[in-house]
Amino acid sequence: MRTGSATCSTGPSRCPNPGPSSSSRPTGNGHRPRYPQPRPGTPLLYDFSGFHPRYKTLPYATPDASDLARRLTGLLGRTPVHQFADRGLDHGAFIPLMAMYPAADVPVVQLSMPSLDPSALLELGARLRPLREEGILVLGSGFMTHSFAVFRQPELAADTTAFDAWAVDALAQGDADALTDYRNKAPGAAVAHPTADHFVPLLLTVGAAKDPGSAVSAIDRMVMGNSIRSVQLT
Repeated sequence: MRTGSATCSTGPSRCPNPGPSSSSRPTGNGHRPRYPQPRPGTPLLYDFSGFHPRYKTLPYATPDASDLARRLTGLLGRTPVHQFADRGLDHGAFIPLMAMYPAADVPVVQLSMPSLDPSALLELGARLRPLREEGILVLGSGFMTHSFAVFRQPELAADTTAFDAWAVDALAQGDADALTDYRNKAPGAAVAHPTADHFVPLLLTVGAAKDPGSAVSAIDRMVMGNSIRSVQLT
């Protein structure tokens, strides 16, 4: 599920002229953004376990994205950016994109998060906003709630449901301050997000949006006690 998107977070039918896409996901790698710019034929990074082995054979070979990578680097200005030619897209990018663009015909650059600090990611999103004017999709990949505890204790779904409802309200109001302070402001935050990495991509996409209060839920349902809500912003 995509927690947020600056232009669109579901399929092409939802995207007005989506053009090439930029997919981002936090990896907690310190303070310098980095992105894979794989050579043709570089395999995907199957960074997950516990699923049927066939999922580690899924192909998703996207077109060359060198131009998009250069544009992205230019927007980051003096911020050091590390490029990795031998690292393919990881599951945070290729899994949602397989559903959105099954033909794999959209150039993709995956940008890792320089930190998990919500305010820093909001600012980073604002720096990427010009990409949207060029018809480029900015995608934040995560989960609106990501609790394993609810699998063992189904009653904790009350916490994930409360968090989801709070996030919807904060997005409707365009309340970026509340979203960045979700640890203190949101009910059920400790259960819904014991770690930050599946929620904070939303802040990047809110920062990239022209109108932070424009969120529309393209996907809205609970699965196994977690919200898989996907929102799109203009």
